[in-house]
Amino acid sequence: MPQANTSSQLTTLVNTLGNLTPDTQPLWGGMTAQHMVEHLTSALMLSNGDISIGQNTEENKIPAMRAFLMSDRPMPRNFRSPANGDGLPRLKHTDLEKAVAALTKALARFHQYHEKNPGAKPVNPVFGPLSYEEWIQFHQKHFQHHLTQFGLITN
Repeated sequence: MPQANTSSQLTTLVNTLGNLTPDTQPLWGGMTAQHMVEHLTSALMLSNGDISIGQNTEENKIPAMRAFLMSDRPMPRNFRSPANGDGLPRLKHTDLEKAVAALTKALARFHQYHEKNPGAKPVNPVFGPLSYEEWIQFHQKHFQHHLTQFGLITN
């Protein structure tokens, strides 16, 4: 298991969502605040084994993608994940508050899943199979990207 500070950094990022309102507008991209929260929840569900999507990146490109993942470089603006398809998905929750609550539960499930399955490597569609530590790195980078997108933090 990673050091406590890495998972607490992720929790700090999640807590930043308390400043998000349904009317918060993105600085770029077409997501609404609730779409963004539900998108982050889906990524957590990938990492805790609740859902799975195949790897879309060619195997020979995975080392370069992992090098980017483990770097300090931020995710590029307007990046379109191949897992998302075209357009915004239908919202799963009736409001932003319920979406944030589901995200919080998914984060707890992520930690529990990897505690019970220490060798698990759920597949990320862009980066391939990731360990717990690599998923934490992904989530930190991914959350920072979207929290910056909505002006909740500066990158």
